[in-house]
Amino acid sequence: MHFVYIYRFSTVSVVLKRQLQASRLLFTMVDSQYFLPNDIGISALDCTEAFRLLSPREKLYAHYLSRSAWYGGLAVLLQTSPESASIFVLLQRLFRKQPAAQLESMATAAGLSPEEYQAFLVYAAGLYANMGNYKSFGDTKFIPNLPKEKLKALVWQSQAFQDSPSEMEALWDSCSTLLFSLEDQQKQLGLGDKGVTTYFSGNCCLEDAELAQKFLDSKNLSAYNTRLFKNKSEEGKASYEVRLASAVQKGESAMSFLKKSRCGRYDFEDCVFMVSRGDYAYLMKKVSENLEKAKNHAANENQKRMLEEYAQSFTFGSIEAHKEGSRFWIKDKGPIVESYIGFIESYRDPFGSRGEFEGFVAVVNKAMSERFAKLVSSAEVLLPELPWPKDFEKDRFLLPDFTSLDVLTFAGSGIPAGINIPNYDDIRQSEGFKNVSLGNVLAVAYATQKDKLTFLDEEDKVMTSSPSWMRKDEKGNFNFEQDNVRNPETGEQITTWYKGNETWDSKFSTISCSYEECRAECVGLYLCLNKHVLSIFGHEDEDAKEVVYINWLNMVRAGLLGLEFFTPESKSWRQAHMQARFVILRVLLEAGEGLVNLKESTGKDGRPDALITLDRSKVHTVGKAAIERFLCKLQVIKSTADVEGGRALYEGYSAVSDTGSHNFLRLRETVLLRKEARKMFVQANTRVKGESVELVEYEGSAAGLIRSFTERFADDAEEVEAHLLELNKRDAPCWC
Repeated sequence: MHFVYIYRFSTVSVVLKRQLQASRLLFTMVDSQYFLPNDIGISALDCTEAFRLLSPREKLYAHYLSRSAWYGGLAVLLQTSPESASIFVLLQRLFRKQPAAQLESMATAAGLSPEEYQAFLVYAAGLYANMGNYKSFGDTKFIPNLPKEKLKALVWQSQAFQDSPSEMEALWDSCSTLLFSLEDQQKQLGLGDKGVTTYFSGNCCLEDAELAQKFLDSKNLSAYNTRLFKNKSEEGKASYEVRLASAVQKGESAMSFLKKSRCGRYDFEDCVFMVSRGDYAYLMKKVSENLEKAKNHAANENQKRMLEEYAQSFTFGSIEAHKEGSRFWIKDKGPIVESYIGFIESYRDPFGSRGEFEGFVAVVNKAMSERFAKLVSSAEVLLPELPWPKDFEKDRFLLPDFTSLDVLTFAGSGIPAGINIPNYDDIRQSEGFKNVSLGNVLAVAYATQKDKLTFLDEEDKVMTSSPSWMRKDEKGNFNFEQDNVRNPETGEQITTWYKGNETWDSKFSTISCSYEECRAECVGLYLCLNKHVLSIFGHEDEDAKEVVYINWLNMVRAGLLGLEFFTPESKSWRQAHMQARFVILRVLLEAGEGLVNLKESTGKDGRPDALITLDRSKVHTVGKAAIERFLCKLQVIKSTADVEGGRALYEGYSAVSDTGSHNFLRLRETVLLRKEARKMFVQANTRVKGESVELVEYEGSAAGLIRSFTERFADDAEEVEAHLLELNKRDAPCWC
């Protein structure tokens, strides 16, 4: 008996010990999601040569557009979290008084180790790069990787505190709790109990968002430049404020322009909606002022008209004016200085309808743009190659402008590798759009060291259009032959379509962004199998085969990496692109026949690992057929407004569980264990000196990134910071 007891006790002890070790490992792994590592990649965006080649007039045009973008980009702080703006001001005041190198001695005096001070610099750089304390790619919160008491001691030691102790203490008190908090709801962005958002007041839930969307559709109002606030009930009716971003505020005279507005009080479905102006008013005024200055240096009439309409949009909160500006922007073909600005992408709105502010200014890379132009000119030949009937493609393809750009300025929460805009469906359908590839971003973002290419075998490490919409208008007229058009999946007549003012975003809401990214990625995978497309970029024969293989291999690996951005607790995805890539991985795994193999393993370090492989001999057969079928489904569902079918299909492939042929929940833990932090970019500033414009560049480091921001608003820093705090204070009660 004693022997058996001791044996069992010993066995249980070993098991418990292993479980404890595993739980510690998991805690460390999960906890690390919320810190930025000290060795995070930080690179300067090189635009020296591109800027040098601009004429004096073009430099002034680029300068004022950049100023407009940077002021507007500050709105992202207010769009991200209740505390982001206060943290930004706290950091600005610290580093305006003492650059990073000088502040280090204060850190030492406050008891910080060199590693802890570097962690603080990395946190500050991350706050600036993401325009808030939530990652722009993944929407998870990040906090300083040092004790709260030590950061407080550093603030108290700083010159900023010595000069203004009461103000700095008040700033610290206003944001320090949330700055470090990792309560469950505060770990990620989301609506209601799923996370944090400032697109909606804290008392809003999904049902409120859905009701507001119905109201907006009924008034033909876009949600792009709005936020929703739920107020106290009026006479027993639920009351909401839809607030438009504009320089003009309530009660201000706005002449005839406001007479055409839809501001005012409305009764809707036994609720009260108040449409008002004035969100981010100070910032929108600065945006408009600088657009007017840029207009004086515009190259042509299209640019002038574009900027006039944009200024109207930000002054009065009019999306219609922004759409009109976008029409002139599309007509401005092949400009030397390219730009776009506004409330653009809706990825971070939990409901998928409201746009985050962004603005970019870039210079055309002529050599690469010529290749893109050849691709665009081939579009009418390539479109029939796509796997859906012509009824599900637009009658007339509008050739887009497709250019490669070197970014001078990109203000917002992050910098993408490319953009396809505008996002207004009606304009894209009838007037076209532009594609831009951000060359100097691509050059830095995708330069990955071999030892950081996780989940690939050694050999692979070395190698590394718009749909037609079926619509029924207000008069009951269809824009397609209802009796003749058939669903290619079922062979039956079309039974669903868009009605009235419904749009893709409003109809498909929470899945719209990721679904569309998935459709775009599938088109890319499908067309890269076309020899003509590859030849345009100089890839022939064996070289072309390698490009196809690497493109598809990168996609399946990205699908696995996407698991980092899934939250098991809420069963939700935090990043549209990565959800899309996971869906594609699932589709290709489902295709079978050995096309993609994914297996769990143990790494050389003894920790959990995984290996994903792609059979290159089956890409053109099994792989192409799988993407062809899936892409046709995506196209038909989007074209016919089949929300029910779309959700069933997309959410099914998006599901992450521990059942089935792959334990994706366990694989997610492995991905988190071996994840690499996303790179941050240091951008230059421009400065007018006499009649010329200087380019001011900074080193690719945390200190360089911080300095770029403290010098970005050097001329009116105190005014900007005061207004940011005032805007933040006004809405503070709404988040409780």
